[in-house]
Amino acid sequence: MDRVRFGDLAALHVPLRAELDAAYARVMDKGWFITGEELEAFEREFAAYCRAGHAIGVANGLEALHLILRACGIGAGDEVIVPANTFIATWLAVTQAGATPVPVEPDALTCNIDPGRVEENITPRTRAIIAVHLYGQMADMSELREIADRRGLRLIEDAAQAHGATAHGLTAGSIGDAAGFSFYPGKNLGALGDGGAVTTNDAELADKIRLLRNYGSRVKYRHEIVGYNSRLDEIQAAFLRVKLRYLDGWNKQRREQAAIYTRGLSGLPGLALPFVPDWTVPVWHLYVVRTAQREALQTWLDEGGIDTQVHYPIPPHLQGAYRDSGIAAEGSLPLSERLHREVLSLPIGAHLTPTQQQRVIDRLRAWPGWQGALGG
Repeated sequence: MDRVRFGDLAALHVPLRAELDAAYARVMDKGWFITGEELEAFEREFAAYCRAGHAIGVANGLEALHLILRACGIGAGDEVIVPANTFIATWLAVTQAGATPVPVEPDALTCNIDPGRVEENITPRTRAIIAVHLYGQMADMSELREIADRRGLRLIEDAAQAHGATAHGLTAGSIGDAAGFSFYPGKNLGALGDGGAVTTNDAELADKIRLLRNYGSRVKYRHEIVGYNSRLDEIQAAFLRVKLRYLDGWNKQRREQAAIYTRGLSGLPGLALPFVPDWTVPVWHLYVVRTAQREALQTWLDEGGIDTQVHYPIPPHLQGAYRDSGIAAEGSLPLSERLHREVLSLPIGAHLTPTQQQRVIDRLRAWPGWQGALGG
């Protein structure tokens, strides 16, 4: 029996092959490969999709966050509130800007940053809050917006996993002062290589980020500020324009698969399923379950021909990059540390057939580790 793969980008692109080939040929025929018509068109289309005033294509998701921080004037001596439970890129962007990440524990149900713990971590040096929409489910932006506005802080969205997600009817990328997106190939909207974007409703901020991404230059060989080389290539912009047209359909499919998982896996003792507040509509970049017996369960699924992944096995404060930084000691963020020991991501996406998904559910429910609790 064939394996149930965690993801399959080759299969995802098969139905799009003619359109992707046409996009490639269009760029090659023009002979213009950096900051041209394809990028301009994608920026318009992606801004409209996110219901944001501006979109600026950049090299990747990490650069998107870094450039936002630089454009906001955040640097040495400043502090930025970040989730303790996130991929390390969120922290790296703060460090690269010269500022200090200040981790805040997540809400135990949603796994996103807990607004109730944010305010106690704000100091006179705090300049911004970064909210990560982890696994494709938006953080509580209403609460965070209120805190940020009241305390005079920038609110930044790390929307790398949340293309098309909504909260309180508002789209990811349209609520914060700015948002950083990743187009890493495995994202819901993925390029055929690295890529990223910033969205914002602030025209002045958008202009500053456009300068920063292009050597600090508007006119060739004239450099107004110290900038970077962080641009989304024409070829990737052309591919993303094709894939953007399919994004809502793919997200709908993920939502349907998530609902099937939730129905099929409910009632298993010792298995925590994702919790979704009624004010948000996730796009299910990942379907993440939690169990204290993760390694044994993952081995059981692997032996049954089912691929899974762990997002993420080590929290940022315990990584070598930050372990000796003095930001947070081992044991100081117990909820994040426990989540990183328990999380397990199941296959989800356009490649997953109904038969394959049922195999995942059946195999998971048949794990002998549940039998004692189930009375078996």
